[in-house]
Amino acid sequence: MKDLGEIKPAQEGQGFQFPGEFEITAMGNASADLKARVPEILEGIGLHVLHETVRHRPSREGNFLSVTVSFRCESREQYDAAHAALRADPDIRYTL
Repeated sequence: MKDLGEIKPAQEGQGFQFPGEFEITAMGNASADLKARVPEILEGIGLHVLHETVRHRPSREGNFLSVTVSFRCESREQYDAAHAALRADPDIRYTL
């Protein structure tokens, strides 16, 4: 499996372009107030969260909640850190 840093776009101008605005989705326990925690976690690592973009959706049974938010970041390292910080939270199951 390739490291994400090794993956290059097929054509110039495709793929991730830094700096930029990106969207991330975190899925976790519905009782964990993820609507507030996801933006807080991202801001806690120094990212600029676009609060007007925060949206959420409960699972069919209501046990889980997905929270999607856009943020600005300067580098691939910051983008990877966003995923790592969210996944480190015990109430977040995965990120996309």
